[in-house]
Amino acid sequence: MNLYKYVSDAINEKLGTAVNLETPRNREFGDFSTNAAMVMAKGAGKNPRSLAAELLPQIADLDFVADASIAGPGFINIKLKDDFIWHAAKDATKITQPTQLAIDMDYGSYNVAKSLHIGHLRTSIVGDTLNRVARFLGHRTVSYNHIGDWGRPMGLVIAHIESLHPDWPFFEPDFDAEKINQADYQITAAELDTYYPTASARGKEDPEFLDHARKITADLQNGHPGYTALYNLFLAVSLDMMDGIINKLNMMPFDKTLGERNASMHLDVVEKMLRDRNLLTLSDGAEIVTVRRDTDSEPMPPFMFYNSRGADTYEATDLAAIWYRKTNDNPDKIWYLTDARQQLHFKQVFRVAEMLDLFPTENLEHLYFGTINGPGGQPFKTRDGNAAGLLDIIEMVEDAVRTRTADAGKELDDDTVKSIALAALKFTDLMHDVKSDYIFDPAAVTSFEGRTGPYILYTAVRLGNVLRRAGDIAPTTPMPATLGTDERNLMIEILDFERTIHNTFETRSPDILANYTYDLCQLINTFYHNCPILRDDVPADVRAGRLYIAHAAYAALARAIDLMGLRIPKEM
Repeated sequence: MNLYKYVSDAINEKLGTAVNLETPRNREFGDFSTNAAMVMAKGAGKNPRSLAAELLPQIADLDFVADASIAGPGFINIKLKDDFIWHAAKDATKITQPTQLAIDMDYGSYNVAKSLHIGHLRTSIVGDTLNRVARFLGHRTVSYNHIGDWGRPMGLVIAHIESLHPDWPFFEPDFDAEKINQADYQITAAELDTYYPTASARGKEDPEFLDHARKITADLQNGHPGYTALYNLFLAVSLDMMDGIINKLNMMPFDKTLGERNASMHLDVVEKMLRDRNLLTLSDGAEIVTVRRDTDSEPMPPFMFYNSRGADTYEATDLAAIWYRKTNDNPDKIWYLTDARQQLHFKQVFRVAEMLDLFPTENLEHLYFGTINGPGGQPFKTRDGNAAGLLDIIEMVEDAVRTRTADAGKELDDDTVKSIALAALKFTDLMHDVKSDYIFDPAAVTSFEGRTGPYILYTAVRLGNVLRRAGDIAPTTPMPATLGTDERNLMIEILDFERTIHNTFETRSPDILANYTYDLCQLINTFYHNCPILRDDVPADVRAGRLYIAHAAYAALARAIDLMGLRIPKEM
């Protein structure tokens, strides 16, 4: 149940006007408050407090209201009936599904033959969480890992392999794939990891090597059989490396791993669409589309389809990818999750997609995010001062968990350590507004106290242990004679679960979900400390009631944890 919506809709219908509900800081004054009288007073020509006195009986007459009172200049505080809260909590995690949408989600954007780095962290974590939330709400999603697999880096890697293995047959003019055994030519993940950085550095210092890599890139894109066979060899290694990261981050597998190479196959049809509409113009040897509008107040350079060398561009392949998704998936929306630096790029691409009648720009959303910085506010780096790879970061957090648990005198198995580290890493990212930068400190995020992933898991483990020890509970447990403050507060928070999920989706803001989960954990722990359950001196009816509440709380907490892609260990 969406408690907020249920109460709000009932009051709106009763009063015949749209009002806002708020949650008082001190719940002793009520579970909700409304400024309806203050909003309506001017139109009615009345004093707000006097009008509130007229509205009070109408609100008090609602069947779920236990008490209504006036506060301040005309606020109306509302307290809900205990039995209404009690019965509603049983189905708190059942969601009213909205109108279903088909959504293509583009996140990850990993690169072939390159290690994943810290820049891939937020796109992976946020994208996966929004995908989970969308599917939970019943939307049909197709997740894309739009890999970088077709540009100059591929030529640089092949040129570097040629310098290492000039005797390999892939470089021979008469290469024939049927005459070789691919298994005889092995590239390990560790080796591949070094190829691009080495080749890139060499290309900056050796113009001849760079020119050769450019030629290889062109030949590869034109179907050179030897280069294609070699490319397919290290592509398989690279995809395995990507899958390893996906598993470590407990992400759902991508539905489609298709990048620039696939998009390039559809450039001809997109080019024809552009030419049929006379949208391409020549400018300094490049072919461009003018996307600037008279209403633009900021610079808006043209969209480049072909560069001055006649090569297709990053913009062109992104446009071709939109055509591919329109043709194959026909989604209602396409979401892109990348960092903020690509805002201009996507504005250009979206405008051209609208010009081609593929999608209106409002159906193409760029959900950009801020950067992750180290404790000093500078770009996050490893201990040796190098740019942080994603595996480095995961290892750092796991080491921090082991150090913290050892200092506390605990011994945890490796799976539990990894679950805690995963929660520390992902929850820290999710609890921040996606558009904001944040500081990442492995030592701080692994704390078992405060707004951290380990705190979330610890709460779930402790509550789960109580429920396991108690055994089955009756889903129709009768309500105790009275509900204490801690019990009521927890149940009302549980009943905010549905609104939280809808808000997370509608605003594309996983921080709403993450911070709700933390608030829920705080109330669970207060309930745990102040409302004993299994203690011998607790009466049977009180124990049954508290187990009912604990069960509802665990259901909401476990679902929220799962939607964030975290794993609850058995013990902590």
